[in-house]
Order: sequence, then C-alpha cells, then structure tokens
Amino acid sequence: MNKLIMAATGAALAITSTASAQSAQEQLEGRYDRALAAGYKALFLCSAIANAERNGAARTPDSIHEWELTGIYPALDPIIRDLPYEIVRRPSGQIAHVQVEWAGDMPDRIAAYYGADTGCSVMPVGAPEGVSNPEVPLDEGDRRTFSDPVGDPVANQQLSARLTSQISDAFKGDYGDGARTTAVLVKQGEGVAERYVEGFDPRTPQRTWSVAKSIAATLVGAAVLSDEIPLDQPIGLNYWRRGGSSDIRNTITIDHALRMASGRYSDTPGNRTDPLYWGGTSVDESATSWPVIHKPGTVYRYANNDTLMAVKAIEQWLTYYPPHEFFAKLGMHHTVAETDIRGNYVLSSQVWSTARDLAILGQLYLNNGVWNDERLLPENWREYVSTPSGPQPDRDWGYGAGWWLLNQHEGIPGDTFLAAGNRGQYIVVVPSRNVVIVRRGEDMVGTRFDIAAFTRDVLAALDQ
Repeated sequence: MNKLIMAATGAALAITSTASAQSAQEQLEGRYDRALAAGYKALFLCSAIANAERNGAARTPDSIHEWELTGIYPALDPIIRDLPYEIVRRPSGQIAHVQVEWAGDMPDRIAAYYGADTGCSVMPVGAPEGVSNPEVPLDEGDRRTFSDPVGDPVANQQLSARLTSQISDAFKGDYGDGARTTAVLVKQGEGVAERYVEGFDPRTPQRTWSVAKSIAATLVGAAVLSDEIPLDQPIGLNYWRRGGSSDIRNTITIDHALRMASGRYSDTPGNRTDPLYWGGTSVDESATSWPVIHKPGTVYRYANNDTLMAVKAIEQWLTYYPPHEFFAKLGMHHTVAETDIRGNYVLSSQVWSTARDLAILGQLYLNNGVWNDERLLPENWREYVSTPSGPQPDRDWGYGAGWWLLNQHEGIPGDTFLAAGNRGQYIVVVPSRNVVIVRRGEDMVGTRFDIAAFTRDVLAALDQ
C-alpha cells in the first residue's frame, strides 16, 4: 500500500511538474510574442509613415492599424493594436523613430528612420530609447521631384473601359472571401488602368513582403551583367570557408539560393525569420547558420534565408551599386529597400514600393532587361528567372529563380511568371501578351486573393 501511495505521489508530482513547466514555457512564449508584436508595430508605423512622407503622400496610425496591423499572425494579432506607441519626430518634422511599449521592466521596442534610401530598421529587443538621436538633423540631400509614368491618356481610357468589371470585382472581394485589395494596375503597351482603395493613391507605398525576393533576383541579375558575379559561384561566406572543402555549405551556389534549393534546414515553411523581421537581429546572426540536410540542388524548400544568402553573395557589389541607384535608373523613385541594423538589405521581404513602381519592374522584364536603351540585366535573364530547373514545389505554381511560374493554368500563356508576397502582393508578367498586372492588398491571415483567376479574367477581357 505504501508503494501505491508513493507511486501515486510520484505521479502527482510529475503531473504538477509538467504543468508548471508548460506554464513557464507558455509565459515565456507569451512574453516573446509581445516583444515581437511591439517590434512589428514599431517597424510598420515607422516604415509606412516615413516612406509615404518621403513620397509626398501621407499615412495615419489609424489607417495602418486598420490595414497593415489587422489580420496578421494569430499569435500577434490579438496583441498588436493595443500596444501603446509614440511617434518621435525631429525638429524638422521628419520621423526619427517609433517606440512601442511591451513590458514594464524593459525598454520600448524601437524602429528608427535612417533616410530616403534605406528607410527604417527595427532595433534589437532591449535597445535604449535614445538610439536614434532625434535631436540630430538627418541630412537626406536634395529632395527629388518624383514623376509618375501614367501612360497615354487615350490608351488609358480604352484599357480602363475594357477592364472595368474585372478591376471592380477585385475590390469587391470576388477573387477571395475576405481578401482586401488596396490597388490594382494593369499595363498593356502604352495603356494603364489603375484603381486604389480610399486612403491609398499612386504615391502610397506598401511593404512588398516576398515580392522583394523577385527584386533581389533582379539585383543579382544586374550584378551578373557586370561580369563580377557568376551564378555558379559558391556563396562562400567567410565563416563557411573555415570548414574548407569538407563543409558542404561551400558547395551552395547563388543559383541554388535563387531556386530555393540550398538544401539547408528551415524550421517552418518559408523560414518565418521573426527574429530578423521583428526581433531586431541581423542577417548575419539569423540567416547564415542553418545546417545543410540535403545535397544542394536536390530538394526544393521555400525559405527567406535562401534569398538572403543570394543577397549576401553580392553584398560587396551592392556597396558600390546600392538598390536605390538601380531603382533610380528605372524611375522607381517611390521604392525603398530597407536594411537590418548592420546595413544588410533585407531583400527577402523588407522593401516598400508603389503599384506603379512595381509595374515598372514588370515592364523591365517585358523589355527583356533593357531600359532607356541601356541593358540593365543579362540578355537571357528573363528566360533564366522564368524557367524551372531542378526541384520544384508541390503545388500548381512552378518556381524559376526568385520568380514563380503560372505555367499550369488554363487560359494563361505558358510564359507567364510572377512575383508574389504575403498579404496579397503580386506582379504578373506576360511577355507574349505585353501585359503587366499588379495587385496590392492587405489580405488577412486565412484569406487569399486568387491571382491566377484574376490574371485569366484580365487576359480574357483584353481579347474582347
């Protein structure tokens, strides 16, 4: 009987211990979620407002709460909108930083604005509140006068008339229950049809999310054109090289990374990379250390970290030819590639751009890499990014190199490829039809805009 009592007591203690451990872990995860939510909010308030003001547009905190900060990741969504915040401006009126309270015993989370060319960066958890030095003037140089290409007025009117129904349906939610469209732009030849939801206009930037991966692939193309960066070159980070030829990471090439085939482990599909995006760590800290578990080039695994490694491979080139200079050549004056706190471009997600600027990027690919009689991408670059090679995703979209492929859908030409990002960001390029389609949105988690159906319907309308 004593043995039974002792056994029962032991079992009870084990249950109590397990419950306590679970409770402690839940408390830890809850605190971590609050830290992430505060970083997420600080960065979005900073980037949305500062980058809009840079463009001569305006965003309010209420608008950002309604659009960008609603319907996000389930663990953060119930927390984020209620966190107290302060927008700190310089004497000139320019944003210095945004700070968000999250824990009484820790400093506020900070996102600081560093200027027109690199936008905002989120500070690490625990960074001091004075980190952005708001009393120090920020010299952004001469303010540029922005001009927006809007096509030929007659062609615009004709194209808009042909697409009235399809564009209207995109805003009504006909392409996905709960999908929230903020902008649609269709370009064919000299004609542009576009529409914006109330509160957004042609100069209102939004985060591109993973459309940035296609922008990253474009910058890699520009580096390849310079003859300085071969695609089959191993990425060869210094801390990988120390392992010598025995370290399989030294066989990962830029091509592997662009095709999501590095063979490295990722803990979630897409590598959520929350510590980098919202926690304030750097690309070097968070993206470089994942182990290889498959031979490079043999397994497809969509991962933010693969794109970040492709960008690391050209980072020396980017110090001489930064993204904002490439954007300026194209007239993408409303686009900002933001960085981590160490100056590494977060080109897997953290780019802010407008619908018109993204249409320009699509037009560059229609032009096969030539802009204003200057070749900006290699002659075969469009073919390279839009051709599947090696392992492919298990879905009805194929994958090229930094761009998705819409080559398996009835009513859509086989040469169609697209950039796609979280919350419904899309650039669809249809070379055989001379068409670019841009859709911007703030779709809530659990909803999805059917870009394939929208593309099919737009192309069908253009045939009539």
